Amino acid sequence: MRFANIFVFLFLLLTSSMLSAQGGDPNAGQVKSATCAACHGADGNSMMGAWPSIAGQHESYLQTQITAIRDGERLAPLMIAFASNLTDQDISDLSAYYANQVMTPKSASPDSIELGQLIYLSGDIERGVPACTACHGPDGRGNPLAGYPSLAGQHAQYTALSLNAYANGTRQTIGSVEVMRDIATRLTQEEVQAVSNYVQGLR
Repeated sequence: MRFANIFVFLFLLLTSSMLSAQGGDPNAGQVKSATCAACHGADGNSMMGAWPSIAGQHESYLQTQITAIRDGERLAPLMIAFASNLTDQDISDLSAYYANQVMTPKSASPDSIELGQLIYLSGDIERGVPACTACHGPDGRGNPLAGYPSLAGQHAQYTALSLNAYANGTRQTIGSVEVMRDIATRLTQEEVQAVSNYVQGLR
């Protein structure tokens, strides 16, 4: 009888772990994403450069950021009206849905591609600017376990806006992205635009 109880306990523990690992329900997330489509596109590919494309973004990163916006830890005036009424389950479902979508490939302008590539791949050691690849990878896919988002194919305009927001302190840093504020303050505007353009062309 004792071994039977242990077996039942282990079975319930394993089942619980498997359910937790599954995260949100992408099908439910698709239904709930109707209000998100106006800015982020029906499949997470935004049509406006100032609004982020979130298709294919890491589920864990989306969950962290949307929760932070809902809870007031990250200021996002355009998002708060939509996020404020979301439950934890809503956020999990939406994150799962968008993580399962595919980012539309984009191209980088050749004008500043060399400077952008230099900053992204090598940084500038003398000024304390690390290579972006250290956290976001050479292909821009990021690292979900460390909390680093995917950047590949993101609108150059949005990436530049984000870097400037980090630099001037209007975007709060959440979790493992605290380092972004220090990095952004060391970049010139030319470098911000160049690396943002380079990221847009990654795929």
